[in-house]
Amino acid sequence: MSSNVTALILGGGQGKRLFPLTSYRSKPAVPIGGKYRLVDIPISNAINSGITRIFVLTQFNSTSLHRHIHRTYPYEPFHQTSVELLAAEQTLANTDWFQGTADAVRKHQPHYHLNSVTDVLILSGDHLYRMDYQEILDYHRHKNADVTVATVPVRKSHTRHFGIMQIQAGGKITAFWEKPAPTENIRSYVIPLNIRNIFHLPGKGEQYLASMGVYVFKPEVLQEVLKGKEADFGREVIPKAIQRKKVYGFVFNGYWRDIGTISSFYEASLELTKPNPSFSFLMPLGRIFTRARFLPPSKILSAEIKNCLAAEGCILEGAHIEDSVVGLRSVVGKGSVIRKSVLMGNDFYNYDRRTRGGRLGIGKNCVIEKCILDKNVSIGNNVKITNPRRIKEMDGKNFYVREGIVIIPKGARIEGGAVL
Repeated sequence: MSSNVTALILGGGQGKRLFPLTSYRSKPAVPIGGKYRLVDIPISNAINSGITRIFVLTQFNSTSLHRHIHRTYPYEPFHQTSVELLAAEQTLANTDWFQGTADAVRKHQPHYHLNSVTDVLILSGDHLYRMDYQEILDYHRHKNADVTVATVPVRKSHTRHFGIMQIQAGGKITAFWEKPAPTENIRSYVIPLNIRNIFHLPGKGEQYLASMGVYVFKPEVLQEVLKGKEADFGREVIPKAIQRKKVYGFVFNGYWRDIGTISSFYEASLELTKPNPSFSFLMPLGRIFTRARFLPPSKILSAEIKNCLAAEGCILEGAHIEDSVVGLRSVVGKGSVIRKSVLMGNDFYNYDRRTRGGRLGIGKNCVIEKCILDKNVSIGNNVKITNPRRIKEMDGKNFYVREGIVIIPKGARIEGGAVL
């Protein structure tokens, strides 16, 4: 039945909360885990679930995302699997750009050929999780639901980032609240004990069911709810559908992270370096695909490495690296210390003219802690990036601080001896 499913992956908006990582790329194109892109997660989940018709809807800063998908997911003729890009476009009928997630899906409806499918699966492109979509599709069909929303339990402190919902014992959703403010009373949305027992929800204390940004629609229902001018699924379409249609909640008990902010990206990245992380790219089942680069193995010379995730093609010489992600083609010089940091690596090895002959990467005798280094960064010798003043928010020359995390943007150069 998965062959009769069309998956739509939302390429994301401007991604302001992930700035400056989204200065030159969309949220789904942000690197994760040393060698992957966030968009690889939903695409891989869909392919592993037997879904062969996949569309990726894009708009903002889409060049790198288009390049990645084009090079990674060519049409596979034996299983007729295709990942097709649908960029925002102006037509005679639509002269403006996407106004939200629902509007993006609405404006590309003619491309989906919904008369030939039984279900439409709508996915976000900026989440980290592993999920067999066949389970939610089976649940959707078993309940004969018009719409099914995938949900995950969260603590009260996280509810302001998500849409939360009330759900009956049979799974039907009775109310939906998109991103309630911290000051608002959401007590009525606490998951009752009987519901927690029915869905085997772990954990203690107050919990709420949050939307994962994963929806299943009957095709005719999707066409009906998109006839209006609603811009967003969470704020408008789902609440409207709850009033008129059979909308059910599918409770997901696995690992799931919304990579919507710098702190969530940083924390999720460092979780990957733990000995037994809740999410691992090393699992043989439900493997995550990405672009095949045919790089040489990493070269490690007299380095000390503890709890790290290292990609291919790195040159790590006499460095001490711990609790960090080391991306593709990363170069770390002798005597440098890297702690609790994310190095996205480099797109090439060549000397870069902008660095006046200096090699891309980290020089000698540097100290870098709690930092995100975007791609193609050049850091001179004896540089310290430790945020000693514990600044929370700041924009500087060739660096930013967000939520106490120092970010060196793509292509930046930090002079030797600098202290940040």
